[in-house]
Amino acid sequence: MSRALKSELLHDGMRVGIYGGSFDPVHRAHRHVARTALKRLNLDRVWWMVSPGNPLKTHAPASLETRVTAVEQAMPEPRHVISTLEARLHTRTTIDLITQLQARYPRVHFVWIMGADGLRDFHHWKDWKAIARRIPICVVARPGDAIRARLSPAARFLAPARKHDNQAKTLVLGNAPGWTYLTEPLHPEASRVMRAKASS
Repeated sequence: MSRALKSELLHDGMRVGIYGGSFDPVHRAHRHVARTALKRLNLDRVWWMVSPGNPLKTHAPASLETRVTAVEQAMPEPRHVISTLEARLHTRTTIDLITQLQARYPRVHFVWIMGADGLRDFHHWKDWKAIARRIPICVVARPGDAIRARLSPAARFLAPARKHDNQAKTLVLGNAPGWTYLTEPLHPEASRVMRAKASS
């Protein structure tokens, strides 16, 4: 059995962060977000849910196999699990993925992880309010997105449910809606910049 499939065998009571994205390509800012969430939320694991595609992005990503291999190489630490479960479940939206995960693992404590750019655009996601009602959310600061993220429609709507960052370790055990915004030393890399360099 592969490392990923072994790591998908979760136990009751585990605290698991779900970090979804196309990771096209994976970069230091992605690693920063995942490591920050693992540490600050006291998680047992972070699942990197490599998406077959992102309906909000206009460019076609590299193949799923290529991106999974790249993330595995970038994140060899055992508590970071690189998963293709989204493709295997044939889910295309976050709400469908979360619904299936919570049905599969009803006694596992899940939290959704995103960078500040994700919070900035969260109100464009399908059924984003339903997502917030189903799962706690951890937002990790990213360069250039802090102000826009914290003033975004989603941040304003969810303001009453926000937890101070010193309560981060209790987030995953709490009820949804609930979210926190974590700041750590930032990495300025962005996927679009790396793609531009690769094509020049």
